Amino acid sequence: MSVSSATSHPAQPSRSPDRMSPRAWAVLLVLCGAIFLEGIDVAMFNVALPAIRADLGLPASSLQWVISAYVLGYGGFMLIGGRAADLLGRRRMFLFWLAVFLLFSGLGGFATESWMLIAVRFVTGVASAFMAPAGLSIITTSIPEGAQRNRALLIYSGTAAGGFSLGLVIGGLLTGFGWRWVFFAPVVLAAVLLAAALIILPRTPSPAATEGAGGRRLDLPGALAITAALVLLVTAIERASHVHPVWTVATLTAAGVAFALFAVIERRSAAPLVRFGVFRNAALVRANATGLLFIAGFAAFQYVVVLYLQDLRGWSPLSTSLALLVIGIDAVLAPTLTPRLVERFGTWRVITGGLVLAAIGYATFAPLGPDWTYAAMFPAMLLLGLAFALVYGPLTIAGTDGVAEAEHGLAGGLLYTSLQFGTALGMSAATAVMVAATDDGAAGLLSGYRAALLVPLVAAVIAVVVAGSGLRARRSSTSAEPVSEMVAG
Repeated sequence: MSVSSATSHPAQPSRSPDRMSPRAWAVLLVLCGAIFLEGIDVAMFNVALPAIRADLGLPASSLQWVISAYVLGYGGFMLIGGRAADLLGRRRMFLFWLAVFLLFSGLGGFATESWMLIAVRFVTGVASAFMAPAGLSIITTSIPEGAQRNRALLIYSGTAAGGFSLGLVIGGLLTGFGWRWVFFAPVVLAAVLLAAALIILPRTPSPAATEGAGGRRLDLPGALAITAALVLLVTAIERASHVHPVWTVATLTAAGVAFALFAVIERRSAAPLVRFGVFRNAALVRANATGLLFIAGFAAFQYVVVLYLQDLRGWSPLSTSLALLVIGIDAVLAPTLTPRLVERFGTWRVITGGLVLAAIGYATFAPLGPDWTYAAMFPAMLLLGLAFALVYGPLTIAGTDGVAEAEHGLAGGLLYTSLQFGTALGMSAATAVMVAATDDGAAGLLSGYRAALLVPLVAAVIAVVVAGSGLRARRSSTSAEPVSEMVAG
């Protein structure tokens, strides 16, 4: 924690160092509202897609781009969004892009053509890419490191996951009144949050005042190069199962060229967008790799389960949403149980334990039957809810562990970029395996689903190995660490 941040929050002897102040709780409430908004927006839209397709008569190709547009905006601009928060002001970036999110979500409700939906979803994805790391870095820079910050991060991440789970149900209900309400409903919540954020979010010194004029520069050439690289990479992953392999190879090659150009620019830049030295932080790299694998597995699992329940079993979108709702138990456990487990066992032990539960859950669902009852599916859903509570929140702690405060926005951008790539990679891998293993008829569909369910299982097993290396790293340094540092990270 920097000297400036320590002096800006005077000590209060009457308050326990593990208790957050009322002002900190108010800040956290606003930021949780924003990440909840993002979660329900994504989930509601996914549930409403069949109704949108039927109403507007969208072909499969256009529907695919409507889905991919948000991922492209989110994944492509996340890294520059995180760095912009560090350089241009976290509060400023959060407020501006929350307003953009509000505006374009409302515009989406008036769309009459596929290109309108694609444009709206792309811009809302970009807005989320700037808003999410700004919100995360506001937490990590305004709440003292240690038990307070850990609890705040776990509540924040639990709210995000809970928003997604509840969004599935809310989306099913709103779609019954008309799919346009899926766009209009977030506008009300966003407006309330924007008004509250203007009053509550802390005003911090501008980067120009604390770092000089040079500290305020944004590496524009590097930003353009990395954004192009990420957009190309996400596009290649998202479209891999729908286009000729030559197209995928060409897109991946172009992405590789853009990444190489970015590396050259960053090494020559006086104020790089990404300081490559940050990757010497083993915990940060491990957290990003683990997050990518964990989310890839869950995205693949959810995708297959939704298709199984709706296409093979004929369940309604609302029934499917209710079936997945138990996974949202992490919204209750993340702020209550997980902080105690982290304090007692350490971040990486909790993460690894959650990944083991995820692997067991996927394994129990792998022998999928043609007429499984919900009772047969429930154990896997419950295990995944527990896994989310133990993995997602602690990853936000590990992702900023040991990172300088001035680079918390960058660290948050890296983590959210990894999570977004995990979503794209998991769905694409599951789709590719499913298509390859599916034959005609219901039996063919079931064999395709079973094959695709191996994707989340393999991803979870690899994630256990990656996270397990964190346990070895912690053991090697335990003798030299103060107990307080062990609790924090």
